[in-house]
Amino acid sequence: MAYNLKNEEELKEYLKNLHIEYQFGCFSEKNPEVCHLLGDFYEAVKLNTEKAALLYKTTCDQYNYARSCAKFGDFKVVGKGCEKDIPTAYKYLSKGCELNDEYGCLHAGVLGISKADVGEKDRATQIHASAKYLKKACDMYSEKACFYLSCIYLEGLENFIKKDYKEAYKLSLKSCELGNPYACANLSQMHLRGEGAQKNPELATTFKKRAIDLHENLTRKQQELKFHQGIDP
Repeated sequence: MAYNLKNEEELKEYLKNLHIEYQFGCFSEKNPEVCHLLGDFYEAVKLNTEKAALLYKTTCDQYNYARSCAKFGDFKVVGKGCEKDIPTAYKYLSKGCELNDEYGCLHAGVLGISKADVGEKDRATQIHASAKYLKKACDMYSEKACFYLSCIYLEGLENFIKKDYKEAYKLSLKSCELGNPYACANLSQMHLRGEGAQKNPELATTFKKRAIDLHENLTRKQQELKFHQGIDP
């Protein structure tokens, strides 16, 4: 049956049937992907974050479903639908990463690099584990992870990670190629100064232009998104 989702009654019927379908797929067929979708349904449609959090946690614990592990970790970071608990958040984000969820890796890395106590035995272990998670996310083509890690190598971190301009350049280049304007801007500065790469004003100008173009494109997309969000269907 085709639904006209602009019709309020048909939309309600569609969502009701979708809810039933997800419940059957999760609780009767024990399908972890559908359990995760049911969690998304409770979060986005029912606005019941408590049930969503419980579904993400259960789907992670019972089925080792990576996306659910990472999502529950994100909920625990801020206390969304559950009690805020940073060490538990880090545990679930890390598990999501180990199960190859890109966002689990990114968020575990960012959380671990922060000043938060995530439950690791010492600060050095925490930082090196988190850098490993960011590297894995970067290898999975997360432009944010590549950029974040490049900044760590540009500045060094608490005497645990030394400055490494060549590594910073390599990570910045990957992030820039994936569309991060700030990484492109860093590449421009590195070529301007000859840090981690040859001093080359022409390349500096090229990367600066790409940074500006990407930033303008992102700004335009954000404005368009805000405009469409303000239009009633």
